[in-house]
Amino acid sequence: MGEVAPEVFFARTGRNRQRFDENYRLVAGCIPYRLKLVQDKVRDGLLNRLEVLMISSPNRRDLIFPKGGWENDETLGEAACREALEEAGVRGIINESILGEWKFRSKSRQNSCSLEGTCKGYMFALEVTEELQYWPEQDNHERRWVCVSEAWKLCRYDWMREALAACIKVLSDRIIFSNDNLVEPSNYYFVKTTTTEQAIDSFC
Repeated sequence: MGEVAPEVFFARTGRNRQRFDENYRLVAGCIPYRLKLVQDKVRDGLLNRLEVLMISSPNRRDLIFPKGGWENDETLGEAACREALEEAGVRGIINESILGEWKFRSKSRQNSCSLEGTCKGYMFALEVTEELQYWPEQDNHERRWVCVSEAWKLCRYDWMREALAACIKVLSDRIIFSNDNLVEPSNYYFVKTTTTEQAIDSFC
């Protein structure tokens, strides 16, 4: 039997379907994440297990989270998942709770005084279940898994750090199980109640 051809995806182009709220371009994005297995129980905490996926952008050294325009034929969550697929080549389970809303300028309008190029962005947490070998925008975006402390330093803008902190807060509110916990349910743990910024600062 011959080899199975890889699944082919195409990125959407143009802004004919782009949603706007007055002068704001509406943007949807996500923070793709995974929880790695840690054998050391002492270090079996969320910040030690959590890795997030960031992507490069052309002509820049820093990294960003996948995001893009929210179009009029999709829900906000669908737009976030589509951008994760197009820019980072990942699919997964999206947390329906929006991490927050942020207003920022597109990179080409950073020094502009007008509202043109201003975006209103909504971010989600996306648990990655599949990484594609080929994806639509892989020529423009390389992907890289990083730990929380590295992601915090790599974030280009303050709003990205705020979104990352919100993502950690959402995940901290859940009970995290390791593989051993599937056999010994009494070994589950709750993340300590502390502010996200304090936790990240101590981790860094």
